[in-house]
Amino acid sequence: MEKLDDDDAVQLAEIFHLLGDASRLRIVFACLEGPISAGVLARELGMSASLVSHHLRLLKAARILAGDRRGRQIFYGAKDDHIRDMVRDMAVHIKEEI
Repeated sequence: MEKLDDDDAVQLAEIFHLLGDASRLRIVFACLEGPISAGVLARELGMSASLVSHHLRLLKAARILAGDRRGRQIFYGAKDDHIRDMVRDMAVHIKEEI
């Protein structure tokens, strides 16, 4: 792998910062299995709709999640396989025995 330049390091740090919030991480995990609406996310995670929308906006801006408009609703999922694999791999990592 090539050396990480300053701009890439800043972008990567921002992604890890966003994923460092437990609520946002729960949202990302809920979106890994397939498209899900903000309303369903709020209900399933026990969060207010406005808080979920705020987190979704940040996660979309960082290209962690992507939204797909279907009529009046937007359904959210992982932006790509890199995000999906990274988050799942980290979940496996924390469950490994030392």
